[in-house]
Amino acid sequence: MSLPLLEAAVNPDPNPEKGDSSVPLSEGSALMANSGPDGTIADVHHGSSGGEISTYTVVDGDTYSSIASKNGISVNTVLWANNLTAKSALKPGSTLVILPVTGIEHTVTKGETVASLAKKYGGDPQDIIAINGLADGEGLTIGAKVIIPDGEPAAAPAATVKAKTTTTTKRSVSLPSVGGFSNPLPGGICTQGIHDNNGVDIGAPSGTPIYAAASGSVIIARMGWNGGFGNYVVINHPNGTQTLYGHMSRLGTSEGTSVSKGDLIGYVGTTGKSTGNHLHFEVHKAANPFCGNL
Repeated sequence: MSLPLLEAAVNPDPNPEKGDSSVPLSEGSALMANSGPDGTIADVHHGSSGGEISTYTVVDGDTYSSIASKNGISVNTVLWANNLTAKSALKPGSTLVILPVTGIEHTVTKGETVASLAKKYGGDPQDIIAINGLADGEGLTIGAKVIIPDGEPAAAPAATVKAKTTTTTKRSVSLPSVGGFSNPLPGGICTQGIHDNNGVDIGAPSGTPIYAAASGSVIIARMGWNGGFGNYVVINHPNGTQTLYGHMSRLGTSEGTSVSKGDLIGYVGTTGKSTGNHLHFEVHKAANPFCGNL
């Protein structure tokens, strides 16, 4: 008697009959989800964080160094993203924002100024002043530790890749619902296309309502400098994507709140690193469908 042996499947697709045969596009190129951010993983970008912001809950024994190591970032990144200094106390149970941004620390020597450090490391003087709690025109103390947001080591080659889109041309747009994301700022004007962590800028008067682009849970709703985002909100969506709304004048929601698409979450402002009233809108782990052709 002989028994047939089991054979391994050879089809590389374990579900060959599933899925939509058409793939929607955003601006003619960027792949978009078939069902959007409310319940599919089709538009999640795998293989990297996609600029995703996360939170970390402090536990007993944590130090800024250990937290930075756990999250694969620098100590300074943890500090300036949370409006902290190295002397700030860590309290178990408190929540820290973990941003996908960089920064370096510098020990001040004789003759150095905010302007000279900004030039040396490629930082922005106003960022340095804000992050380190300095007053305009205040001198630096020799031996003091100063954080340079987005700074790079002086010995490193000069950065040649900057935001590719530098135009300030404005155009009116209707910003219809695209790829499952609805317009977070109806009537807004696109003032800058894709830049930074997959973000766009949409201008509108101060106080204009901002709405959730998709349903989800608010994981961050904070006021302050916050790494340049100013008063901002981050929403996690059911399929693993994430949207960020920065520079608000004031918040309209709170952390832990469940929101539906179109719910009010805040108001347009110019807080943080901002040169005018607008919404900085980022999409993490998916294509940003708005203002992409500026």
